[in-house]
Amino acid sequence: MNLDFDAEPLFSWYVVLLAVSGIALLVIGAVNLGGLKIGWRLLNLLAGLGFTGYAYYLAFVFEGGTYTLFFKAFILPVALIANAVKALVARSQTPAAPAAPPVPAASPYQPNAQYPQGGQYPPASPYQPQAAQYPPAPQAPQAPQQG
Repeated sequence: MNLDFDAEPLFSWYVVLLAVSGIALLVIGAVNLGGLKIGWRLLNLLAGLGFTGYAYYLAFVFEGGTYTLFFKAFILPVALIANAVKALVARSQTPAAPAAPPVPAASPYQPNAQYPQGGQYPPASPYQPQAAQYPPAPQAPQAPQQG
């Protein structure tokens, strides 16, 4: 492991900040905390993977030599976390949807109730195959024809 806070404190803190930023972005992207749209969540996930992967590389794979510290790279996590907090605040300030009206309670079961027995139902109107299915369409008034 390349983290040595006594020999290289700047490098070690840089790696820790990369890892913390990456994990925070992964959590924000994976869990829909603030109602972020899918594009913002994907951007959080991709940036989180990049930051976490680079932190892993520097902490465990990097074998020394020269490296460059990109402190400007921490603007992106700050901006994405601020965007998530903004979306969370906006979501909490929107009024809740009105509740659905209550469903009326069903009447209780009455085992001794008198229900119509077979053949005691009121007669149905007979089927008329020739009857019109729909009322006639209204006709536009005809202009008088001159002849």
